Amino acid sequence: MESQIYGYVRVSTKEQNEERQLIALREFQIPPKKIYIDKLSGKDFNRPQYKRLLKKLREGDVLVVKSIDRLGRNYVEILEQWRVVTKEKQADIVVLDMPLLDTRRNRDLTGTLIADIVLQLLSYVAQAERENIRQRQAEGIAAAKARGVRFGRPRKPIPEEFYVLREEWLSRRLSSREAAVRLSIAQDTFLRWVRGK
Repeated sequence: MESQIYGYVRVSTKEQNEERQLIALREFQIPPKKIYIDKLSGKDFNRPQYKRLLKKLREGDVLVVKSIDRLGRNYVEILEQWRVVTKEKQADIVVLDMPLLDTRRNRDLTGTLIADIVLQLLSYVAQAERENIRQRQAEGIAAAKARGVRFGRPRKPIPEEFYVLREEWLSRRLSSREAAVRLSIAQDTFLRWVRGK
């Protein structure tokens, strides 16, 4: 049976555009019907198209991805998927961004060793970069908060009528729900304002 070439594309969110990856796969001459695409968050990582692709993959087939991090979210996952494809399925992997990661070439012991070392190094670097990005984001948010930057929706200004209604509420002539309706706000907002938050 003739070996097949498949492409796999993954974007982390539905808003991200997969076009950059698709262009690279088309340039590699992969027919559109042989390209599998998953659009999902990295959080749950339930990849239905990737699972379908793995079921089709046979010995001698080739899986092409634009970059190594398309195979998994982290170091362990990338190495596991590499093992599944190359050892269990006995298919080849081509990583377009990293020509050294092309298992079709150098099938001898040295070639396999070099590919495995490069893979481990790249997987580690990809995970370290993601962790650095998360840390920089957290540090940036903390620094902004320290400077008094507020996140989220801007606070609604407290109308003058609130102070009258608060007095009525404090003297139990009015419920917090009624006061909120009269101010056209949510009940929790009224109670938050009462507590000075």
